[in-house]
Amino acid sequence: MMDVRRPRFLPDPDKGESLFLGDLFRSETVGGVLALVAAAVAVCWMNLDPSSYTSLRHHDLGPLDLEHWAADGALTVFFFVAGLELKREFLVGSLRRPADAAVPVVAAICGVAVPALVYVVADRGTGNLEGWAIPAATDIAFALAVLAVVGSALPTQLRAFLLTLAVVDDLIVIAIIAVFYTDTVHLGALLGAIGVFIAYGVLQRLRVRTALVYLPLAVGAWWLVHESGIHATVAGVTLGLLTRVLPDADENRSPAERLEHRISPISAGVAVPFFALMSAGVRFGGGVDLVRDPIVIGVVLGLVLGKPVGILAGAALVTRFTRAELDPAVSWWDLTGLAVLGGVGFTVSLLVSDLSFGDARAEQAKTAVLIGSVGAALLGALLLGRRNRYHGTRER
Repeated sequence: MMDVRRPRFLPDPDKGESLFLGDLFRSETVGGVLALVAAAVAVCWMNLDPSSYTSLRHHDLGPLDLEHWAADGALTVFFFVAGLELKREFLVGSLRRPADAAVPVVAAICGVAVPALVYVVADRGTGNLEGWAIPAATDIAFALAVLAVVGSALPTQLRAFLLTLAVVDDLIVIAIIAVFYTDTVHLGALLGAIGVFIAYGVLQRLRVRTALVYLPLAVGAWWLVHESGIHATVAGVTLGLLTRVLPDADENRSPAERLEHRISPISAGVAVPFFALMSAGVRFGGGVDLVRDPIVIGVVLGLVLGKPVGILAGAALVTRFTRAELDPAVSWWDLTGLAVLGGVGFTVSLLVSDLSFGDARAEQAKTAVLIGSVGAALLGALLLGRRNRYHGTRER
């Protein structure tokens, strides 16, 4: 009788992308640590000397102040790298085969939807529903940093799953920002941005390689998207998706690989920490009132409870109703720890907090993001640490 094997939904780390994933984990781990330090500095600074911190954040530098340079400029670099990663995963990575991609993709979708639903239920009738997308994001830098610290003996497939989950999560949240957090669209600027995107794509197809052409186009696309009323980070992910991923016969590396190699350290070491420094500064206080605040309750529950429930539910649905199954090296206990770690929102959740609320409620939401992300990181580290010891014992 012929042996028919069911497809695995987790990619094989020994084939194709292992070197790429290893390099990416190292850079993102460093970025996570730097961003954590920057966030801690911001929180301490805001609580010790709020006037100087606020003054720095609102200091004008050219057409924008530093706070907007961080949110609209630095995060565009972060999302450009995310766009490169996403296209790479779709063409040559863990998303290229539906059998491999099905579960992490569905888990990412459910991991966005369930936290949003939890927030809506918690904030029902309070008039704060515009913050529904705050707990929807997973911060890839922090999550990978925690996984690297506690998961030396964990199956490598878990890292591939987390990367796939976070990349798809980023794309969904970018779409949410573009659709739901755009009040007014200026058609002229938007058409100009589309024209620049088309020019960028055509030049990629023509194999034009000089940065003297692409850099002005990238800056122009960023500014036109910003002026159109759509959040400027959309320009970053769009340019990333338009960049050529497959190398030609005479190339050792594709343009996407070269750009990622050069820009990932800037994103992880400069852009994300700068955004954390400018955005994470919140004043802690309020005591019982803070605990009772519906925004805080909705965001914290969304990150700590909604994220893992959504990720696990999505994975369970696909493995139950399709032919996909877990890799033999990975157990549902391993995936549970990873799902809890997915509740580390931080970077993008802070961004969505600012986009959701233009008043004091943004600070409440950011406080909740910090509390929920730290809670998810600690709980995820505890669960994965136990699984790491288990796998380490089996290897001896």
